[in-house]
Amino acid sequence: MAFDGIPRKAFDFYKELEADNTREHWHAHKADYDSAVRRPLQALLEELEDEFGPAKLFRPQRDTRFSKDKSPYKTSQGATVGGDGHAGYYLELGADGLFVGGGFHAFTPDGTARYRSAVDDDKSGAEAQAIVDRLLDKGFSLVGERVKTQPRGYRADHPRIELIRYKSLGVEKRIPKTKATGKQALPAVRDTWRDLRPLVEWLASHTAT
Repeated sequence: MAFDGIPRKAFDFYKELEADNTREHWHAHKADYDSAVRRPLQALLEELEDEFGPAKLFRPQRDTRFSKDKSPYKTSQGATVGGDGHAGYYLELGADGLFVGGGFHAFTPDGTARYRSAVDDDKSGAEAQAIVDRLLDKGFSLVGERVKTQPRGYRADHPRIELIRYKSLGVEKRIPKTKATGKQALPAVRDTWRDLRPLVEWLASHTAT
């Protein structure tokens, strides 16, 4: 499947869905989702597969079983490209453009413990801090679940306490619609993931079981 670009209709689709998140609206516009969102993203991810690995496109339906918000559909389309363990890349298309990032999700306390131990270590921790600092200088933002104070066993004045506070860590950048519409989305995502590769590789090597 050749990548022909992300049409502006993809962003309009989610703007309209935010205003009317009902099953009736979704089914009336499902053809727009298939043609403007799902197929272009699948084609984009296939173009990047040789370099970054196979991708998983998330389901558009929300899991509302344990949520007070019963809106049936997600107002963005996400996808992940797995690395080793739980480290990898991701992107998300919504009304405002693309969010492109990378990082790791710890599904168990052991995963968080391995991450924190690696950040605590003088050598591997200094490597992680240097990578993160370079990404922040390039306009990336840190995201992820974190504690407000220092975790048990770590002192408050640890030189990398800000990174140690994270349970799961992501680094992402927003690509606005002006740079995500059409075929320019492909190099935008590819170049962003290339910037993130040192972090994803560090996380994969230090958090994998």
